[in-house]
Amino acid sequence: MSKEVIEEGQVQQHGKDYVDPPPAPLLDFAELKLWSFYRALIAEFIATLLFLYVTVATVIGHKKLNGADKCDGVGILGIAWAFGGMIFVLVYCTAGISGGHINPAVTFGLFLARKVSLTRAIAYIISQSLGAICGVGLVKAFMKSYYNSLGGGANSVNSGYSNGTALGAEIIGTFVLVYTVFSATDPKRSARDSHVPVLAPLPIGFAVFMVHLATIPITGTGINPARSFGAAVIYNNDKVWDDHWIFWVGPFVGALAAAAYHQYILRAAAIKALGSFRSNPTN
Repeated sequence: MSKEVIEEGQVQQHGKDYVDPPPAPLLDFAELKLWSFYRALIAEFIATLLFLYVTVATVIGHKKLNGADKCDGVGILGIAWAFGGMIFVLVYCTAGISGGHINPAVTFGLFLARKVSLTRAIAYIISQSLGAICGVGLVKAFMKSYYNSLGGGANSVNSGYSNGTALGAEIIGTFVLVYTVFSATDPKRSARDSHVPVLAPLPIGFAVFMVHLATIPITGTGINPARSFGAAVIYNNDKVWDDHWIFWVGPFVGALAAAAYHQYILRAAAIKALGSFRSNPTN
């Protein structure tokens, strides 16, 4: 009997050729005693710091050059590449340590899917926010003469767009990102499409790149509450703070929608649970 036939028989016998990890506990205080937990927090802090430093510096540098010569600067395309490229690099570097979230919306979506505990989710969001503040702080320290005059890389609703439009753009943009995270890290996909190697950080980085192309003209593109929060804290502008709620509510709603879509529609978690309930002879 050929190897392919044997493997097919094994798949039929066990029902599936992949194993879903067990759901994370809601509260896991045992994590607080592990060095790996704090190592992950450090990784999230440093990754978010580097992400904000490179990307916000790119934004400020572009505005400086574009102000001097309208044909100079990297343009929207270059800014989008900076955000998407840094996410690709940093997720690749930190995925094996912390999961490479680098974004409270991603952490929130994975928490809703029970991929991480509430304890870890809260700690990650705090680390990411602090890292973002420090990253933008470095940009201001190195580019002080231009930082405040060129907007500080902070997110706000651009003229010509309403708050509702901006909120919708943030929801859809974050949905694209978090949906990509779920799809790229799905154990079922890895088993089913093992003949097509997928480097998870690559589609995630491209998702960030594509969303930035679409939404930079509307909000400057948040889709990452830590990125928006760090820039808002350091820039500290009234208009930025007035619009700031959009860059938390939008990404969290988008993450919730992506988690629900992937888990309950694509992975049919609700139907599987109902089927298991009905097949239980004790019911």
